[in-house]
Amino acid sequence: MDVYQSKYPKLTGSSYLELERKARQLYLVEVHRTKRNPYVRSRCFNGDKVFLKLFWQHLHQKYRSDRERRLAYYQAALDTIRHTVHRTEARQNPNNKSETVYRLPAKTKDGHTFYIQI
Repeated sequence: MDVYQSKYPKLTGSSYLELERKARQLYLVEVHRTKRNPYVRSRCFNGDKVFLKLFWQHLHQKYRSDRERRLAYYQAALDTIRHTVHRTEARQNPNNKSETVYRLPAKTKDGHTFYIQI
């Protein structure tokens, strides 16, 4: 299985608020690059846009401990979406058969493995 090695480590912080502040700063950089919905272009999808606003909506539906765990990988996930060329797993969304869900495996600079679902 091909795993993308990100050049960024996990975000560090002693609380959820610190992690959210750091992740929001990274998100605001992407917001200021466009006039409309913030996105990153993915090499995996031939330069197509991956919109970031959906991630934040999905994140706030989770419990606080789960949010903290997901935010720690935010910077490495953005790097992976931008630069990976490996598309390993594609499945139909069980909730909506017209959607396809892609899972991209990645590793942070400090060796933690995580998955990105698009």
